[in-house]
Amino acid sequence: MSYRVVEWSTGTVGRHAIAGIDARDDLELVGVWVSNPDKVGKDAGELAGLDRELGVRATDDKAALLALKPDCIVHTAMTDDRIFEAVEELISFLEAGVNVVSSGPVLLQYPIGVVPAELVDRIRRAGEQGGASLHVNGIDPGFANDVLPLAMTSLSQRIDEVRCYEIADYSTYYQPVVMRDIFGFGKPLDETPMLFQPGVLSLAWGSVVRQIAAGLDITLDEPLVEKVARIPADHDLDVVSCHIPAGTTAAVRFEVIGTVDGVPRVVLEHITRTHPDQMPEWPKPNRGDGCYRIDITGEPMMSVEFNHNGENGDHNVSGMIVTAMRLVNSVHAVVEAEPGLVTALDLPLITGRGLCAPRPVSTS
Repeated sequence: MSYRVVEWSTGTVGRHAIAGIDARDDLELVGVWVSNPDKVGKDAGELAGLDRELGVRATDDKAALLALKPDCIVHTAMTDDRIFEAVEELISFLEAGVNVVSSGPVLLQYPIGVVPAELVDRIRRAGEQGGASLHVNGIDPGFANDVLPLAMTSLSQRIDEVRCYEIADYSTYYQPVVMRDIFGFGKPLDETPMLFQPGVLSLAWGSVVRQIAAGLDITLDEPLVEKVARIPADHDLDVVSCHIPAGTTAAVRFEVIGTVDGVPRVVLEHITRTHPDQMPEWPKPNRGDGCYRIDITGEPMMSVEFNHNGENGDHNVSGMIVTAMRLVNSVHAVVEAEPGLVTALDLPLITGRGLCAPRPVSTS
């Protein structure tokens, strides 16, 4: 069965989502929403950087797109700086009877214990009333720290700790708002950016820790524990998102820790550099400039490092692709799920069904 899909935004993730929707024979792109007036009327193929038009023109008219009655919206709009506005937007889609797969707000990846129960109930009611489902996911929070670690735990005899890492060089990551305002790169060390205000990390990545705990059937101590280290640049740096003067924040390491009786059991750790030479004593990828790593302490001891990079070699480009494709490839499962809020614990195995490239035809 083919499903009719609207892509919501055409930014760093959305453009790859359009290409991914186009690559699937079982999805039909019927609409594209854009926030930039300059993009209105442009063909989706052009906005996605494809070499052809797709016959779908972008619009900023929400009502017109909902009137198309799509089966699903692939929502990849920026939400980090407009969390509750974005939540209202997602609820309105559910109330209109449209299923949604979204890259944010990330706290909805597994919101139980992260946001007020009243908001979780409201999202569920909207889905039930509209007969639609909402699934928030991607690569992180998402596959690299929900599906992957939980699948690994199926091999365990005893689990002492599950630790999920993102280890990455963000120098080629283009998201100025995220880099400057949220992470605080290029800002003085005595200025606390949004992400490191008390409790914010537990909102942003607490869903990861809580979902793994739910998958392992353990009850965590409250609240989650947050640890942060910020390191200054030893010389001026220019990365694609911002200028980082010497002495300002250039590398960060943080943990969101779920404990049981004071003992760490589930940990989310991020190590983010803006130059490969920074903090060599911190963990680094075994290869490339970025990775996701899962360490499970127990019996047996297990570790998996997941590397990715685009065809051009850039892991930040491929990071946008894998985020987009986790959503696009989940459309069928989410549309067919029970109405309401759907997490990775609720979905069947998601695969890249139908995406194997055809073998080239021999002319010899």
